[in-house]
Amino acid sequence: MKKLLLFAFLLIGIGFSSRAAVGDTTWVQAHSDVQFTHYGDFDTVAVFPSDTSTTIYRKVYMIFTLGKYQCPGNPQYCGDWDYTVNTYLMTKGGDTVQLGRLITPYANVSYARFPWTWKEHYVFDVTDFYPLMKDSATVRVSYSGYSWGFNGDIKFAFIEGTPARNVLGVNRLWHGYFAFGKTSDPIESHMVAMNETAPANTAYANLRFNVTGHGSDGTGCGEFCKKYYQVKLNGSQIAQTDIWRDNCGKNHLYPQSGTWIYERANWCPGDLVHTNIHPLAGITGGTNYSVDIDFEPYTDNGSAGYDVDGTVIYYGSYNHAVDADLTDIVSPNDHEMHFRENPTNSKPVIMVRNTGSTPITSLTIGYSVNDIATLQYDWQGTIQPSDEVTITLPETWDLRTATGNSNKFKASIIAVNGAADEDASNNTLQSYFTAAPQWPMTIIVSMTTNKGNVNGVSENSWKIVDALGNIMAQRNNCAIQTTYKDTVNLGPGSYTLMVDDQGCDGLSWWGNSSTAGVGNFMVRKTTSIIPLALSGYFGGDFGCGFNQAFNVVWPTEVVNVNAQNAAMEVYPNPATNVVNISFTGMSQVNGTVKILDAVGRVVVNMPCSSYNTQINTANLTNGVYSVIFVGNDGGDKMHTRLVINK
Repeated sequence: MKKLLLFAFLLIGIGFSSRAAVGDTTWVQAHSDVQFTHYGDFDTVAVFPSDTSTTIYRKVYMIFTLGKYQCPGNPQYCGDWDYTVNTYLMTKGGDTVQLGRLITPYANVSYARFPWTWKEHYVFDVTDFYPLMKDSATVRVSYSGYSWGFNGDIKFAFIEGTPARNVLGVNRLWHGYFAFGKTSDPIESHMVAMNETAPANTAYANLRFNVTGHGSDGTGCGEFCKKYYQVKLNGSQIAQTDIWRDNCGKNHLYPQSGTWIYERANWCPGDLVHTNIHPLAGITGGTNYSVDIDFEPYTDNGSAGYDVDGTVIYYGSYNHAVDADLTDIVSPNDHEMHFRENPTNSKPVIMVRNTGSTPITSLTIGYSVNDIATLQYDWQGTIQPSDEVTITLPETWDLRTATGNSNKFKASIIAVNGAADEDASNNTLQSYFTAAPQWPMTIIVSMTTNKGNVNGVSENSWKIVDALGNIMAQRNNCAIQTTYKDTVNLGPGSYTLMVDDQGCDGLSWWGNSSTAGVGNFMVRKTTSIIPLALSGYFGGDFGCGFNQAFNVVWPTEVVNVNAQNAAMEVYPNPATNVVNISFTGMSQVNGTVKILDAVGRVVVNMPCSSYNTQINTANLTNGVYSVIFVGNDGGDKMHTRLVINK
């Protein structure tokens, strides 16, 4: 079945950034809510597009939806442990490749984020394996759990269009789980150098390497020790990579019932495993070469091990010289993977990949909220071929004033390097998001620190910043086990509350409550003792910290308190170097026009006695401003908003 990708992700309940008005997408169902009832393999035959089909696919995604089900009886554990889940493609021709790896979360149902209906969507780009996804093939899920409770659904999205590069060959080199540090069976005896020959017309080659550490020996290896591996091409080292994730305390899926905050050997509970990509330079059609993986030397009792999968991918030349791919919308976006970056109220964040052969040095990007008005941003920088960058766009008024949970954000690449993109099919994305809440101008921020400290200074702190990053209020360098209450006064605008814990164990975490104690954090109105909702707080179990974007009420329409028919019009809006201000419905104009920036500073202050006034805005930076007119007699008062976008 084919659907426009704009609708397709919505049909399966995913908040994933979706394509708007591009080519058709073919969906292939593999596993359908299969219950993982034991340790082992779960196979399903998937029917992929025919090998004789003339349709070309630009991208192929695998969407693995992990869910839960109630285990029969009353087992000790049910969906409540961090298990490795590998997904493989097994063709009739004998090819077997790993499509992706994820780790289940500590999903105890007693935690608010893990009811029995809980689902998490993991999106893997599997375009590299498209040559093997033809006709029918077996999709295997290898589940390492010794308890029940998790289920899995797998769908593939084949998106029509021209790929960045044609995949000419796929060859798995290493695969398996090998002991680490065991003198009688060293890991290097399994990770031997492989001699390969690149297929005809090869222009590029990449080594895809998945590795995660598990088990525990005398020093905590392989799960809790930091080691490295080296990649060698023709005997020369071309890369050294740590087998480590140091950001589990910033996990998007939190809180969890287990030790989710701990750093680990290239994985975090509840997250997908990121594949390391190593370009193999100089490999062209017919090249004979050797490639090898060497692990850091280490000796212990052999209880540690690494789960390894390495595959080389061969590509032809780039199909476009200039091609930018808008790959994701980080914020605003309700997708689970971007939980920590949302909600947002100010500056959208997108990701762009260079899928052409020429470096990208400039982009013109258009974006809008709820199709109200499209802003443009001219980005400058450098994106090398196949590289990806994160771009923060200027703030938009419509994002600040959005309300509720049915909002749409749309972004498009309008120009690349000053001209039209060669392939427009990957230039547009849209996301659906919940707006940031509105808070009053005066709030009370209360924090009780726990025992966690660095040289006697509490690990706990907070600050409130405006849209420009200016600190409006903060509480840091605190004493331990102390309560602080601060009254914060803010002007109209958009703000972010940032709560931080240097120990990455939050204010309250079950694993060290006896040693680190329990703290508390609350924000409330001055007129109520009921706390304001904090989307990332979770009773203090937030790991390294959390952010809460919020708006202080800002007028959205022209208001005149004395003349019902009076109006003030500001145009063009958005403006660049000049803005016009016109008044209607007034017997005379006699007052002052002020323009205030996002933090309430007066940047323009000029007398006004004409029905039409022009103001030079060349010195104003991009952003959202408030335009205020006040009559000299104190009568006429009007205000509206102005966007500067150069």
